[in-house]
Amino acid sequence: MDKAEFDQFANEYLSLHAANIRASGEAPEFFASYKVADALRETRSRRLDAVNILDFGSGVGNAVPFFLERFPLAELTCADISRRSLEISRLRFPNADVTYAEITGNRLPFPDEQFDLVFSACVFHHVPEEEHVSWLAEMRRVTRHGGVLIVFEHNPLNFLTVSAVRNCPFDANARLVSARTLRHRTLAAGWRQSKVTFRIFFPHALAFARPLERWMGRVPFAAQYFVSAARI
Repeated sequence: MDKAEFDQFANEYLSLHAANIRASGEAPEFFASYKVADALRETRSRRLDAVNILDFGSGVGNAVPFFLERFPLAELTCADISRRSLEISRLRFPNADVTYAEITGNRLPFPDEQFDLVFSACVFHHVPEEEHVSWLAEMRRVTRHGGVLIVFEHNPLNFLTVSAVRNCPFDANARLVSARTLRHRTLAAGWRQSKVTFRIFFPHALAFARPLERWMGRVPFAAQYFVSAARI
């Protein structure tokens, strides 16, 4: 992960992101909100009470207000390699009870088994592929036994997603990873009960059809997907 690259785009991230997803008809808040809502459903389905949450690669804090809303009793930690992004998140949510941590080197700055839920939203396409397993293993290290991993990513099988990533300035060096590959890498990192759920099939103009998505999680052509797994 290139710290300088993310620091460079941190100040412009929100406007660039909004412009890049304009074709979807949605604002960035929509995407952050649905991911956290999915995280809540997934933890409940696994009968996990997530009271200590890590947002790995939290950026400028897009998910912060939704974690505070959906997990009101949880302690939230935001971690990122970009110090400037963390500073912006603090400025955006000055009254939020959130812990911030800068990631340096190849190790997370947390003790073993600290978190119930480790969450990551569209971060791994910025991580060199040869580092995926090691970072997933590091995320497992800081997750308690019985805890859950949820990793969202862009789907390289969706041509609109591929086009959006290709035209996004801060995705210039990104490499999309398939759902199958990411799932296999979670297993290689020691996670278990790993599964894939595909998400976002309909743009805003067809939002009325989105309730159908609850039955479409195995259809591999959505805009995004998430891999969930457990530390057993």
